Amino acid sequence: QVHLVESGGGRVEPGGSLTLSCVASRPLATSEQMAWYRQVPGKERDIVASITHDGVKGYVGAVKGRFDISRDIATNTVYLQMNDLTSEDTGIYFCNAFMGGQCTWGQGLQVTVSS
Repeated sequence: QVHLVESGGGRVEPGGSLTLSCVASRPLATSEQMAWYRQVPGKERDIVASITHDGVKGYVGAVKGRFDISRDIATNTVYLQMNDLTSEDTGIYFCNAFMGGQCTWGQGLQVTVSS
């Protein structure tokens, strides 16, 4: 079983930036990937960004061009840099990993964008 530890989150003004971190208990193997999801009240979690073992990145249209997912291979850490934030980005952000043949979730990080 893979374990994920998230850090970051908080409150930021519109137009500001915030970076989230997620540390996995082991490196990604072939065909494995990690991602960031977010959830607003009353809705299901929606994926916002993903990165594969080979470093291939994907983004949902609402964040493309504003968010960047990256990783530090040496420390098994995945980051989500969020720029030009708006109130629509407010929600709980979850790190997700498809590793060892199953999905593992982080604990969730609150991100609030407001003045």
